Amino acid sequence: MTTGLSYVHGAAGTKLIGETIGVAFDNTVARHGECHGLSVRQQGIRWTYRELGERVGAFAAGLLALGLEPGDRVAIWAPNCAEWVVAQFATAKAGLILVNINPAYQLSELEYALNKVGCRALITATRFKTSDYIGMVNTLAPELSAAAPGKLTAAKLPKLEMVIQVGGPTAPGAFAFDRIIDSGGPAEKTRLAELAPRLQFDDPINIQFTSGTTGAPKGATLSHHNILNNGFFLGEAMGYTERDKVCIPVPLYHCFGMVIGNLACITHGSAMVFPGEGFDPLATLETVAEERCTALYGVPTMFIAELEHPDFASFDLSSLRTGMMAGAPCPIEIMRRVIESMHLTEMTIGYGMTETSPVSFQTAIGDPVEKQVSSVGRVHPHLEVKIVDAEGRIVPCDTPGELCTRGYSVMLGYWDDPERTAQAIDPARWMHTGDLATLDSEGYCNIVGRIKDLVIRGGENIYPREVEEFLYRHPKIQDVQVFGVPDERYGEEICAWVMLRAGESLDPAELRAFCRGQIAHYKIPHHVRIVDEFPMTVTGKVQKFVMRERMIAELGVRPAATA
Repeated sequence: MTTGLSYVHGAAGTKLIGETIGVAFDNTVARHGECHGLSVRQQGIRWTYRELGERVGAFAAGLLALGLEPGDRVAIWAPNCAEWVVAQFATAKAGLILVNINPAYQLSELEYALNKVGCRALITATRFKTSDYIGMVNTLAPELSAAAPGKLTAAKLPKLEMVIQVGGPTAPGAFAFDRIIDSGGPAEKTRLAELAPRLQFDDPINIQFTSGTTGAPKGATLSHHNILNNGFFLGEAMGYTERDKVCIPVPLYHCFGMVIGNLACITHGSAMVFPGEGFDPLATLETVAEERCTALYGVPTMFIAELEHPDFASFDLSSLRTGMMAGAPCPIEIMRRVIESMHLTEMTIGYGMTETSPVSFQTAIGDPVEKQVSSVGRVHPHLEVKIVDAEGRIVPCDTPGELCTRGYSVMLGYWDDPERTAQAIDPARWMHTGDLATLDSEGYCNIVGRIKDLVIRGGENIYPREVEEFLYRHPKIQDVQVFGVPDERYGEEICAWVMLRAGESLDPAELRAFCRGQIAHYKIPHHVRIVDEFPMTVTGKVQKFVMRERMIAELGVRPAATA
């Protein structure tokens, strides 16, 4: 319950975990060694926790044999695969900071990320989709082909010493991933055992680059304590046990895959199940049916693609009960369909951001249906949240303002960027999210939108999420995104990009007629475009800023000057 003001804290009887990820992983292997631990469909892999633990320990010892030391940064640039999972837990056991590189990154982005955090080693796939990873590494570091493995000296990547390749054939100058697994000896295994009590749970263990629309990406630096506890409480909220099998079609390089996915599983002995290298709706549905998965993850666009697949009705999804929809605002109508059509009666919605490890709010099993589909739930255990106005004052309940989070989940900071860290985390350790939200009197949170996405039309504040939720009711609309574009008369006008259901057609005038008398006239989209797809990140987040730029170019307008 709140106090009439928009402030909540997650009082909890369950204690925080005071362990490192490596210790927690080893404990799970000891408790659940013969349980199903990991399946990777495209690799034909199905391991018990004991088998996974053996590979993790061997790879961790191999990393130490290379001369890597606790605190060194090791980047991983690969799609979802077993090696990614092994590397996640092996680096944690060795005290190495895993640096997640977006599989969609190209040359300049890769160069920036590796140099920004000073990576000594890079674990890379050979290729993924149209990206030739090894080719790009050789472009940035042509010295690799003539270097002895582990002895790279590259002008453009001065800190990078070693490249570890997943898949083959192994490029000149690189180590094969499997060779590292085989290279650790008794001395390295002894050192791993000695490291376990020395490593501290507040040590940094993971860096994830946030994809800002302006400026260079920021390296959110997360500790064992941050992400291990967040994964644990996520699993608690979904009721995970060693009997659960969690289908994870979201990318591992992102918190959704490696925290909500892997860490929620290993803290409960649940199985991690990966349907493919990247998201494919058919492969996901096939995997759920074949493995009898009990949980399923995804961003809204993924669930829409699954529901709309022409073969959807042919799959037996009756094993499903729970999971999480997160990563973007969850349309109410889509959530209803997921609950009704996919047997996900205990489905949860989560809200968070990379900088908060990631989840701050989650709906709970047993919440009223209306709360399940129309909110992001209540605050997680051991966390505080307040909603503030532009002056930083806490606003009354049900009043929109910026959501701020404080507690164990707040990142250590942006790597080597004290200025932008100070802009995000204030002196009282509140993380300012940039998201607009409301809290009701029962503590349920609703995300209204991004501060930067707020549309101001003729002095009226319009929240795009509200308009989107209404348009989802139209029977012909599969997906919709609403945003503002510059307008000489009103300052901004509402624009809607609409994806239709298969075989449907929709005239913009018909859409506007659907809105009249239902929503205020100033919220009715002035510009409507029927499209086949939205510009998206690899995690499935829609890039509204790209849509806005395209509309500005198409309409020949320009943003109004601001002070």
